[in-house]
Amino acid sequence: MIFTDVTAQPIDPGDVLARVGAHEDGAVLLFLGVVRNHAEGRPVAGMRYDAYEEMARSVLAEIAREASERHGTERIAVVHRVGDLKLGETSVAIAVSTPHRAEAYAANREIIEEIKQRLPVWKNEQYLDGASTWVDGVTPPVPDHAGGAA
Repeated sequence: MIFTDVTAQPIDPGDVLARVGAHEDGAVLLFLGVVRNHAEGRPVAGMRYDAYEEMARSVLAEIAREASERHGTERIAVVHRVGDLKLGETSVAIAVSTPHRAEAYAANREIIEEIKQRLPVWKNEQYLDGASTWVDGVTPPVPDHAGGAA
């Protein structure tokens, strides 16, 4: 069963991991994105993630469904955090289980890359010197009325 969420609560990796896995799976993979202490050569004190939460939930579910279809597993769990995070806190957790490791790695990688490209979540890096900056993101294409990208 695919599970996705956008939350202001701390992410428990064990809870995310517990949502995947089956007796036919030989691979269970957990990816954690965490707040690190530097970015672009500057010391980081923390991070803030803001989101258009209703849309983010929908897009995150779509990303997980697409990965599920391409990699042949519905045992996917993805949680993205919003709000203020401290160093070392988990900002995103992705768990995938599949019969073989290649599919688990491929699905997990696809999900994080698609999150970076498509998820309407914005990251504000907060530096030790008190300054902060919004990290440049990717502007997703806007569909035209015919259903294609404009």
